[in-house]
Amino acid sequence: MAEFDFDLFVIGGGSGGVRAARIAAGHGAKVAIAEEYRLGGTCVIRGCVPKKLLVYASRFRDEFEDAAGFGWSLAKPAFDWPTLIANKDAEIARLEGLYRAGLERAGVAIYEARAELADPHTLSLGAGQRKITARTILVATGGRPMVPQVPGANHAITSNEAFHLEALPKSILIVGGGYIAVEFAGIFNGLGVDTTLIYRGPKILRGFDEELRDHLTEELLKRGIDIVCNAEVAAIDKGWGHYHVTLSDGSKVETGKVMYATSRVPNSQALGLEAVGVELGEKGAIIVDKFSRTSVASIYAVGDVTNRVNLTPVAIREGHAFADTVFGNRPVCVDHELVPTAVFATPEIGAVGLPEHLAQARYPKLDVYKARFRPLKHTLSGRDERMFMKLLVDGESGRIVGCHFLGPDAAELTQMAAIALRVGATKADFDATMALHPTASEELVTMREKWVAPPKRVAGEKAGP
Repeated sequence: MAEFDFDLFVIGGGSGGVRAARIAAGHGAKVAIAEEYRLGGTCVIRGCVPKKLLVYASRFRDEFEDAAGFGWSLAKPAFDWPTLIANKDAEIARLEGLYRAGLERAGVAIYEARAELADPHTLSLGAGQRKITARTILVATGGRPMVPQVPGANHAITSNEAFHLEALPKSILIVGGGYIAVEFAGIFNGLGVDTTLIYRGPKILRGFDEELRDHLTEELLKRGIDIVCNAEVAAIDKGWGHYHVTLSDGSKVETGKVMYATSRVPNSQALGLEAVGVELGEKGAIIVDKFSRTSVASIYAVGDVTNRVNLTPVAIREGHAFADTVFGNRPVCVDHELVPTAVFATPEIGAVGLPEHLAQARYPKLDVYKARFRPLKHTLSGRDERMFMKLLVDGESGRIVGCHFLGPDAAELTQMAAIALRVGATKADFDATMALHPTASEELVTMREKWVAPPKRVAGEKAGP
């Protein structure tokens, strides 16, 4: 008889876990996966996929308005939230079916139950109703929204519930300043909801290039999103059909809905990890080495539960690398440098490489190239929106170390730029590339003049001659 029921047991049916299961099965391993909710995980079920669909919906208002400048006459458009949500749900169900079919084709056993660790090789399924053993266990349970302990916080929703609202509120207050908060602010604003964004820090999107943060804030304000920084929620009180929100400075805001998008934490609780000796770090993150192995030799972890780089493509790459390493006899460790990222606000931003403040610290000689311009489309639409691009170049080697974009299709530009940075492209390589005209992306290969910071004034010095 076999020593274990399975060669690999995966806890969590999200993108990273599913990829690991399929690749391991392809290497000849006997694999099982447990998911207590729905296959697809955060990204497919309640994250980037449904959110991007809602982003598309929110941008149609701009398209209808811009059409007039190009000679189109339209009746006043009407929006129906239930139709959008129903169509979104149908697409998510289709994608979940594809995930299931892919696992079944690979010969992976699927358990629709919660799995917890009993020992380094044993799992308990469905509240202890069944025990299963595995030579190797992979934890890929992702993350979950975290709501601060504020009086009345139980009245607020998170991104999970935002995808299933029965109706759009007339107004919403979103607490947070990261990806999720900013993206949902754009969604609700685009769909006609009076939107306020409250963030405890001095500027939204901490960690991004400072100019990207500034320019996006400017564009969001133009769109009517009220951004309140250096503020926190002290309490939420439910009124008749609305909510009274008290801020830390004592001021009050009345709103139709409150949404928390302050942070996400690893989904590592109640899995039996600590009991079997798996070391956990800050916020419950599973600590792993470069091959995603935990402090217990038979247990690995990938994706957001490790709190390394919390992006779906990273989880997928980590899951694939784990399977190749453990079952494919080909050790692979994931390089977490040069990971492209985007925020699907309106306008959206994308970045790969270092932001300027970090690049300055790493490279003694840093050359900065910038372009800010009005997209060609808006010369006729009349929309007051600017596009922004920035290239950061190591002045010693000429290698590009950072690309930052704000404007239409910024994410698409970022993906292409990421390839260039990955192969070590230099500014000379960009300069030697023929421009494609008329496009916004041609600015990448036509920027020639370095940006020079204006001299700092001495205190008391008068400006001008």
